[in-house]
Amino acid sequence: MPPAKEFVFDDLILTFHITHAALVNFQQTDQPFGFNYSFVADNYAKYAGDLLLVRPRVLGSKSAGFLETKEPRRFPIELEEPTRDTDSFEITIPAGYVVDDAPPPVDAEFGFASYHAKTEVRGNVVDYTRTYEIKELSVPVNKAEELRKFYRIIATDERNTVVLKPAH
Repeated sequence: MPPAKEFVFDDLILTFHITHAALVNFQQTDQPFGFNYSFVADNYAKYAGDLLLVRPRVLGSKSAGFLETKEPRRFPIELEEPTRDTDSFEITIPAGYVVDDAPPPVDAEFGFASYHAKTEVRGNVVDYTRTYEIKELSVPVNKAEELRKFYRIIATDERNTVVLKPAH
């Protein structure tokens, strides 16, 4: 097994081993390009008494704080590019634990963007999927508050945790 890699993500140190990696639709230009990979990250969950807290959004952040200012916007917000990203994470529940609480689904639909996320439990696996889509590159000033709300919804979802309790 290759040596573990250590990185800092969101103030967490993750030591992990990549167990599988592949490109998806590399040759099919009419299909979305993607990465499919698996890794093991020991001690990813955080202890809170006898509970374990697991953040289902393992990697990547779509939230943005650039609109969190007191000054009113005077110009439209120009976004970088049209985007449609889908993430899917499967987290194996440690032996001896069951899910006590999971975050609710998120459905944020705005004309210029959308964000959908859900956390499901299937047997001993927590399955988290989300889709982030930028539909319009220019958001008018009168929709700045909606865009701020959109990014706040994402930030809240990205901080959510699944609570695991000991199985009895």
